[in-house]
Amino acid sequence: MQLTHKVVWITGATSGIGEAMFKACCDEKARLIISGRNADKLRLLQTEARTKGLECAVFPFELTDPEGIAKSCQEVLRQFDRIDVLVHNGGVSQRALATEAPIALDRHIMETNFFGAVAITKAILPRMVAQGGGKLVVISSIVGKFGFPLRSAYAASKHALQGFFDSLRAEMVRENVSVLMVCPGKIATNISKNALTKDGTAYNISDKGHINGMTADRCAQIIVKAIRKEKKEIFVGGKEVLMVYIKRFIPGLFFKIVSKVNPT
Repeated sequence: MQLTHKVVWITGATSGIGEAMFKACCDEKARLIISGRNADKLRLLQTEARTKGLECAVFPFELTDPEGIAKSCQEVLRQFDRIDVLVHNGGVSQRALATEAPIALDRHIMETNFFGAVAITKAILPRMVAQGGGKLVVISSIVGKFGFPLRSAYAASKHALQGFFDSLRAEMVRENVSVLMVCPGKIATNISKNALTKDGTAYNISDKGHINGMTADRCAQIIVKAIRKEKKEIFVGGKEVLMVYIKRFIPGLFFKIVSKVNPT
């Protein structure tokens, strides 16, 4: 799918991979819808797009707010005659032991990373079907393929995304609605700084792997290329993506590696 003049809705558009996708879609001359929590940043991005002569609508909301999501979806569908591509990027990571994280934190992460994306998808799918097709781009993670210390709820939420959207892909094939699962490894974003600790506050530390990781702009370029080529799933990052294959083909080695990670 080419993105020129296509309507592309990006959640979590104010930073990291989401902001990089916004810029990449601007380069592709897409019609943009951007969402996130930071309304001021969204408006700055909107101004940036409009100075380039591009259409860009802003819909701020919290992924943990079902009513806010529903209202935004209704307004998007009212303003736009179609949604060609929906990019699910909004989410939050975790840096807390499973035994120390309260269940409320687990629920918050699941609401943000999983149920928010599902709610938006269910609201938008009927329009995609009616218009003859569309594409769902889901920014998951390599930990959607395996568990890792300090990320129990985060890994669970990404596993849930994988299961839901893999199933949905099979259900929607006759409706011409396709799914691209994106599984990033270590990308140079603030995901670790913004990760939630056991008391719900930000970790506020950038993991070395993320500091030295692939740039978000390069990640977005790879995603756009995968959209063009109608890929179903991609892994994006450095050598850390090999862990997916080690887990699958040499599970004993995988468990030895992760058991040596210092969880403190």
